[in-house]
Formats: sequence, structure tokens, C-alpha cells
Amino acid sequence: MTKKNKKKIVKPINQIKLPNWLFIFIAIVFVFLLIRASQLSLQKKIDGINLKEFANSRTTKKETILAKRATIYDSKGEALAQNIYSYTLVAYLSSSRGEGYYVEDKEYTAQKISELTELDYEYVLKQLNKENTYQTYFGSKGKNLTEITKEKIASLKLEGIDFIESQTRYYPKGDFLSYILGFATQDENGKIIGKMGLESQFNDILTGRDGYKLFQKDLKGYKIANTKEEVEEAIDGKDIYLTIDTNVQFFIEQALNEVKQKYSFEELNIVVADATNGKILGISSTTSFDPNKRNIKNYLDPNISTAIEPGSTMKIFSYMAAMESGYYNGNDTFKSGIYTTADGTEIGDWDRKGWGDITFDKGFALSSNTGVVHLIKNHMDGKFLKDYYKKLGFGSKTGIFDSDTSSVRDKKETAGKLDFKYETEVLNAGFGQGILTTSVQNIKALTSIANDGILLQPYIIEKIVDADGNVVVQNKRKELGRVASKKTTDKIKDLMEDVITDGTGSNYRMDGYGLIAKTGTAQISSTNGTGYLTGANDIIRGFAGMFPKENPKVIIYATLERPDKQSVSPLVYVVKEVVTNVSKYLNIYDAVDNNNDKVENYTIQSYYNKETERVVSSLINSNITPIVIGNGNKIIRQYPSTSSIVSKDEKVFLVTNDLVKKMPNVIGYSYKDAKTLLELLGIKVILNGTGYVVNQSIAADTVLDQTEEIVLDLKEKFNLTNE
Repeated sequence: MTKKNKKKIVKPINQIKLPNWLFIFIAIVFVFLLIRASQLSLQKKIDGINLKEFANSRTTKKETILAKRATIYDSKGEALAQNIYSYTLVAYLSSSRGEGYYVEDKEYTAQKISELTELDYEYVLKQLNKENTYQTYFGSKGKNLTEITKEKIASLKLEGIDFIESQTRYYPKGDFLSYILGFATQDENGKIIGKMGLESQFNDILTGRDGYKLFQKDLKGYKIANTKEEVEEAIDGKDIYLTIDTNVQFFIEQALNEVKQKYSFEELNIVVADATNGKILGISSTTSFDPNKRNIKNYLDPNISTAIEPGSTMKIFSYMAAMESGYYNGNDTFKSGIYTTADGTEIGDWDRKGWGDITFDKGFALSSNTGVVHLIKNHMDGKFLKDYYKKLGFGSKTGIFDSDTSSVRDKKETAGKLDFKYETEVLNAGFGQGILTTSVQNIKALTSIANDGILLQPYIIEKIVDADGNVVVQNKRKELGRVASKKTTDKIKDLMEDVITDGTGSNYRMDGYGLIAKTGTAQISSTNGTGYLTGANDIIRGFAGMFPKENPKVIIYATLERPDKQSVSPLVYVVKEVVTNVSKYLNIYDAVDNNNDKVENYTIQSYYNKETERVVSSLINSNITPIVIGNGNKIIRQYPSTSSIVSKDEKVFLVTNDLVKKMPNVIGYSYKDAKTLLELLGIKVILNGTGYVVNQSIAADTVLDQTEEIVLDLKEKFNLTNE
């Protein structure tokens, strides 16, 4: 007998009884989830994370729209620092972008791109044939495309082809006003950041404000086609216009470039300012660089950020202090040569023999140190002298970039040093030893002489203009107060004239220009502060001047460091070149010394391929002297170049298309004109001396071969002396 299987009975689920502990556990978990859900829905942040931002970051992307960096212009609106645009070629390959938004015809696209760029067809096709790729690039040859190339490609309307725009900072004139402009570079995000000079000091103003683009993205981070986007447009930077006159700056740069070829020295610095309002018209140094190349050896501006002992040019302001004390009499006499202080220190004139008993007026012309010593001892004390120097602006920053010393942008501008207390220190300070000043501080102080005792604020920013053309900053003449009487400044101008006509500055004499000045020579202090260097060339030559005397229009301050054999010739050469060119360009002449009419300026045109006869006739009618080289009927080369400014009686050299190379007669030509003419002929020039040609090694009208060279003997109009 078999057993009968028992039937298994399954209870309905509603009859299943759960243990009490399990029921309680499930209830607790449910309540916790309910509370957590409420918390997530009501709170913005959980565990320090903004949930909305977290969610958006996974579905949206924000791209920065870079503001356009503004341009820096000269006073006439010519760009000195600007952006240039370059483009990177990009191809979209994913069909997810939709029809017309990705590359379909790859062979045709590769062919057209290779025709318009340096890219090889096979390489382009290889990039376009990449699989599972949303977009692709084309290496170094696909970058830095010009606007012209970009437009040619864009005009073909190739599907899936686009460009990424980038900006590069460019300085059109290269090594020109480099310390003032500085430079800017791109950071890792492609943003241009100022690193030096105006580019750094005004970085916030030039940069503007970036915008952004917010859009929906796919899993790979690319914009989803045909979706909405949020855009905040960028606000471009503000343009800066300088007081710099490019022509004046060119005259300075040209003179500095020429003097480096002629003489041996360490450095020459020069600043030229408008005497009537304090504008800086030109400023430069032989220690310079090209902002495009950034071949920088010294990051400090020699005229603004470097202070040196000024030497005897400081006697201008010591004499002014004496006159303002109320006791100066230029006819009083003193014993020159050597003065011995109470502690036994000897202070001597540059010619320690002296000139016997001379007047204080004569002492200024001869740059007598002992004359200043006697003035200080008789009419002033250290406090009075220091306070007067400070009144003129020495010992504090000029704020040259802002016209406001309370908001000096150039953090690297130095205030110099006025630190003298004891007798010897005070006496030395009177002739510019033991104190430190900058070129722009001296320019500032000199404005008081040009303006009958009113001190002006020097400035280099003319105006700042926003992207809509609105002038947001406009600088102008700013009077800082009276620092001397007209009687004092008139007397100082007389003394400065004596320096040129019958004193240490006779080598700077230029009849007809009304140039007045004070020269100086300073020792170079040792780096350890224990005294002065004693090397044969360890001196600094100085020049502080203005012209014309009766109504000064231009102020010049220049320094020459470590000239070979202590020669003053490099400084004389530069000052004379600048005075001559600036005077002609600005139509400045001395009403007392020059009875000629004002100089008329003439802008050189392009004479290329024009008839020789007509060009010559046009120049003669404009009172310009044409020098025709060759017998051709058409002009093929010229000097000066197009748009250059020349004045009456200047020479313009014209090379014709029928040139038989003959030696011209250059006797009496200036060094500059002779060199220009011979270089146009392709003749190698060897110069002996400086100034004007007095002899040439090859006679005029001699037919020359291709390897010919000529030796020119030169002579200065005036004998050069060392003060």
C-alpha cells in the first residue's frame, strides 16, 4: 500500500504574519526616505553641494566670451599697441549635429582646404576620416590663420568647417616707446594680460569685462544643435591715447640709434616735454627692446623707475632756492677752487685750481661747486634747501601716468631720495651729489622755469575713450602752484643762457634756436654704499635745457652713463639732433636770434614710378631740395620715406631708373645726409670723426664699381669740451 502525498497548502499573502521587528524596521526606513525626500526638495544645498548647480553642470556648459583688449594710440591716433586676430581651423565630424553642420563630403572639403592653406591634402583627409570623433583640428599649420585666409575658406561655406578666433597683442612699430608701452601676453585661457608698462598699469581699463555663453551640452561636452543658449555680451576695453607725438618720438629714437653706431657708452636716456602744458612728447633710452620679441635686459624704465645722482644740473634749483630766500646777488663774489668744511672735508670745483674770485653768476656758467657751497652757507640751511627741492617735486613720485600723485598707477616709479642732514651732505646736495632723482622729476621741476614760476604736472595719458566713443578721462594742463617768482625764473633763464654762450655748455650752442641749459657731471656711487666708483668712465653726464629762451616751448632732460674716455660728445650729438628736428617739425624758432620766417613743414609723398621731372619741380616749388641720383625718367627709390615730415631747405634723395654709379660731391654735407646718399648708391661708408664732411677719399664724378668704399673725414662745427 502506498502512502498518499500530502497536499502543500499556500497561505494568501494577506494571511502572512511578519515579525514585529521587521515591520518596525521597514517603517523606520520609509520615514527616513520621506524625510530625506522632503529635505532634498526644500533645501538648496545638501552636504555643501548646490543641487541645482550640480544638475545644471551635468547638462549645461558655460563658455567665456573674451572682451576685446583696447588699443593704445599716440596723440594723433596712430596705433602703438593693438590686437591682431588669428584663427584655428576646426572640422565637425559627428552627424549628431544635424545635416549641414558636419563634414559629409570629405574629399571635396580636404581639396579646398589644402588649396587655400599650407595643409597637405592627404593629411586633411586623414583628419576628416577619423571615426567616433566629434571634431578635429589640423595641427600647427591649421593654427594662426590670417583674417584673409579665414575669409577665403569661409566664403566657400564648407559644411562642418568653423574657426576658433584668438587674439594676439601686436606692437606695429617694434622697438619704439617700449618702456612706456610695456607688453602683454596670453594666459592659458587665451586672455591677454598686461605684464609691463602701460599694458600692466592699465590692464583693468584695457581689458574690459568678459561675457559668457550658456548652452545645453551632450555627454561629450559639445553643444546640442538647435537648442537655446543664454548669452551675456562682453564689454570691450577702453582705448588709451597718449601725449606722445610719434614724429618727436621718431626723432629721439633715430638719434639714439645713430649715436650707438658712432660712440661707445653704457646708456643714454632722454625725455622731451611740451613746456607749456607738461605733456610728454617723447621718451626713450638706448637700453630698449622690441615688445613683440620681448628681448628685455632690464625691466625698469630708466627715465621713471631708475634714480641717479643728477650732478650739476641740480645747481639750477639750488640757485632758485637761493634767489627765493631773498638774499641772492649775482654780482657778489666768492673764492673758487676748494672749500674745506668744519670737519676737514674738501669740496672742490671740477677744475680744482678754480678761477680765482668770481661772481656767483659766473660760477653758475662755469658750474662751480664752491659757488653753490657759499650760497648755501650764506643764505640757506639744510632744511630750507630740502624743503625747496620737495616743493619742486623731488623726493616723491610724479604720478606721470595719472596726473594725480594720490593714485600713482606705476608702482615701479621711484620717488628718488632726499636724505641729507649733516653739513657735508647738505653742501653736496646743492650740486646734485648724495641725492637721487629721476628724469621725469627733473622735467617736472623745469616746467616751473618755463612757466614763470608755476609748477606743472607732467603727464603722458591724453585721454581714455570707451568702446562707444565716450571720453571717460581727459587730462590737460594742471598747475601745481607757484614755486618761484617770475623775477627768479627770468634770472635763471639768463644764467642758463650764459652756460651755452660762455660756459660749460658751449658745445651745445645752436644759433637761431634760443637753446638754454645747464650741464652736469656726476660720479657713480658704489653698490655697497661706501663711496664712489673710481673707474676711468664711471661718470654720468647730464643736460637740462629748454628752447626758445624767451618763450620756452620744449623741455629736454637727458643723461649719459659711462661714456668712453668721459666724452660728452654722445650727449651733445643726441641733443642737437633732437633740438634741430623738433624745432623744424613744431615750427619753433627764436624771435631774438633768428630773423627768418617760420619753418614750413612738408609731408613727403610716394614718388615711386613717377616722372623724375615732375617730382623735382614739385619739390622745388615747396622749397625742398631734391638730390637726383642717375639720369632716368622714373623714380625707383626715395629718402625720406612716404609720410615723413621735412622742412624748408631739407634734402630729399631720389634714385632714378637709369643709374650710372658715380661718386657725388658730399663736401659740406652733414654726416646724416652724406651717409644717406651714399647708402642709396650702395657705397660702403667709413667715417672719420663727427659733424660735417670736409674731405672725401674718392673724387666727385668718379665712376664706381660694386665693391667700392669711401672714407669721409668729418669735423664738428664747435669744439667739444668736457665739463
